[in-house]
Amino acid sequence: MIPTIPQPRLLTVAYTAYVAAFFLFLALPLAVVAVFAFNDSQFPSLPWEGFTWNWFFGSESPMIGVFHERSILRAIGTSAFVAVCVSVLSVAIGLSNAFLFNRYRFPGQGILYILMLLPLVVPGIVLGISILVFSSRVANGLWEIAQWDFEALRPGLVLVILGQFSFIATIATLVISARLQKFDRTLEDAALNLGANRLTAVRTVTLPYLMPAMIGAFVVAFLMSFENFNTTLMLVGSDAPLTIAMFDRLKEGSTPLLNAVSLLLMLGSSCLALLVIAFQRRN
Repeated sequence: MIPTIPQPRLLTVAYTAYVAAFFLFLALPLAVVAVFAFNDSQFPSLPWEGFTWNWFFGSESPMIGVFHERSILRAIGTSAFVAVCVSVLSVAIGLSNAFLFNRYRFPGQGILYILMLLPLVVPGIVLGISILVFSSRVANGLWEIAQWDFEALRPGLVLVILGQFSFIATIATLVISARLQKFDRTLEDAALNLGANRLTAVRTVTLPYLMPAMIGAFVVAFLMSFENFNTTLMLVGSDAPLTIAMFDRLKEGSTPLLNAVSLLLMLGSSCLALLVIAFQRRN
């Protein structure tokens, strides 16, 4: 709809109702999850038994809150560690890929670019199984040849980090490349004319320009890693990230504890998104 062109009232009402229904469809499940995080009951469902903070701060069974549930806190720490590692690797490789595909031309560049995008169209569970099978065969081969048990290739945090990095790095590359394409290269040429070498010009001119995109890519990579389930499920070892811990807890029976964890994740994700928006507007 074009605001400057008069529209029939029925069409305007229908369009408004459609937009309202669309956002209601998106927000209602999240609102239900948030509300039942405060239900004074052992089950996240009706009837409403009253308001309580126990699913956040409770310390006595059966209503042990998030901040007193050691397994959940340990899983949150594991997810945060994995997410930071994946984000740092993804931004570093994404920055290198952005320069590679925007600044240079070489034979096979198109094929290499398609291969970089390929993990985005492969289902996460298939990607996880493929990485697990490949790493297991390499580990078994090293054991048969040299009697060397390379633990990093066995299911565990290292393999989870590598598995998530395999597709999140592509997203970081696309985010940084989109901003690099808008960069005016004459600014680098001006720095070179003033006596700077190529590395100094990139460090003092190009990287500050790319900083909002790099921070945005870091946050996106962090959130994608933190909430990843399919790939992580295939590669996890004894140290389970939060999504796997919640899945295991859900198999035993859902409680408002999971709603409380979900609410904290929603709040954390929203705060990160707002910080990125504020940073980009300031820049």
